Amino acid sequence: MASAARSIIRVIDLETTGQAPPVHGVCEIGWQDVALQPDGRWELEGEGGNRLVNPGRQIPPLTMAVHHIRDEDVADAPWWHDVARPILDPWPRRVALAAHRADFEQQYCTASLTRGADWICTWKCAMRLWPSSPGFSNQMLRYWRKPEGMVHERGLPAHRAFPDAYVTAHHLRDMLNEASVAQLIEWSREPGLLPRVRYGPDRGKEWSEIDDDSLHAFLGDRDADIRYTAEQEYLRRTGRPAVRREPAPQGVLL
Repeated sequence: MASAARSIIRVIDLETTGQAPPVHGVCEIGWQDVALQPDGRWELEGEGGNRLVNPGRQIPPLTMAVHHIRDEDVADAPWWHDVARPILDPWPRRVALAAHRADFEQQYCTASLTRGADWICTWKCAMRLWPSSPGFSNQMLRYWRKPEGMVHERGLPAHRAFPDAYVTAHHLRDMLNEASVAQLIEWSREPGLLPRVRYGPDRGKEWSEIDDDSLHAFLGDRDADIRYTAEQEYLRRTGRPAVRREPAPQGVLL
């Protein structure tokens, strides 16, 4: 009898013409699988890959300067909808998809293309599992944690789809060997829980170090991650949920 196919989580990275569809489009997708091994641990599996994509519009110089993909590189490439589904919904059936700051990838990798897949955000999970890191970008985690088994050259150049997916896959592997798939998905569905204050007089402090007045001000912040983190700290201090405050409108000085 043939052995059952292994469970995989496919790490995705996109290079695009800008920040959000429909104004912007995908110009490259990269992937790397992480698979559950017979001994119960997770490891990278397969060679991964990448595909160039015709975004259907010109690539602005600002984004070319980041990923160095030019209009002529993608002129004869296939369209996004012709490329996306086989990569996003591979066989053997993936348990979930993953990306670093997955909210960005999910704008382009819609539920119709992923068949409603669950997502793991390695950025959000890194803040939960490794809060002492000096930063939580893909590359900061790479050089701070120095994941075992990473081939340095395969993770270069940064800001290209396969190398970035390859780096993220090492973070995901280590996360999966510390926490369950269900836990990582649950954390990924919440806003980010920030270990330290991002701006203002308390910048760089842990949330437990700031005074009550500063904490109350953050409860109305426009940034969802900051609001959520302030709410969790308020709950820790008082034992009761914070009353949700509407973010201050743009142009209003507090």
